[in-house]
Amino acid sequence: MYIFDYQRPVDKAGAMLAMQGDARYLAGGQSLVQAMKLRLSACERLVDLGGLDELRGISVHEGFVTIGAMTTHATVARSQDVLQAVPAIAELAGGIGDRMVRNMGTLGGSLANADPAACYPAAVLGLGAKIQTDRRVIDGDTFFTGLYETALEAGELITSVSFAIPLRAAYIKYKQPASRFALVGVFVSQGAGGVRVAITGAKNSVFRCSEMEAKLNTSFTSEAARSVKISTDNINGDMHGSADYRAEMISVMSARAVEAIRAR
Repeated sequence: MYIFDYQRPVDKAGAMLAMQGDARYLAGGQSLVQAMKLRLSACERLVDLGGLDELRGISVHEGFVTIGAMTTHATVARSQDVLQAVPAIAELAGGIGDRMVRNMGTLGGSLANADPAACYPAAVLGLGAKIQTDRRVIDGDTFFTGLYETALEAGELITSVSFAIPLRAAYIKYKQPASRFALVGVFVSQGAGGVRVAITGAKNSVFRCSEMEAKLNTSFTSEAARSVKISTDNINGDMHGSADYRAEMISVMSARAVEAIRAR
């Protein structure tokens, strides 16, 4: 790990002031700290957001579940408000990593890191979420721009995320046993605007599957989902699963998500 300056502000104004020069925000640290230990990432200053209680919390209001950026996965997973409004989000959070990761990792940190196999990005696209920052509101459909890339500008801070409450939804993932990241994860929701299907783990960034959405808008059944043949164009292939395998798993996981929704 390279030498760096460490600051832990107590409020958002202090965090903004500390973001000078080559600085990075530290949320849960479950990805950034590991990368810094391996010298794969470096900066002159870490601004620890752990003291910003104003970025924690969960509320349900006017058709949205709003979650503070520094709310941990474990808190989301056991929140009765989330379980009642959108149980799929609670289930997603409860399946992230292991207990230590869930107790330390945060919603905002996960989204800002934009790992291509992370779970929360699928919920953002699957529910048409809005990302609130210290400067603006970013539509979830435009937030993820590439491999570990987002629409965030330098020094921009995620403060909360508002998820639209659907009629019903489910998230199903086939996880890599060691990391518990998604080899393929599928978030399916039914709302007033129709079906949304978001896929994580299969490409260099989370994406919506338009052909699956079209099929399920016509026939919301697991058989319809399994019938969709996904192209292998730009689908990841590695030692854990070929592009053909992942493409097939998109249909399989989508079908399982539909089954889970219909069983609620």
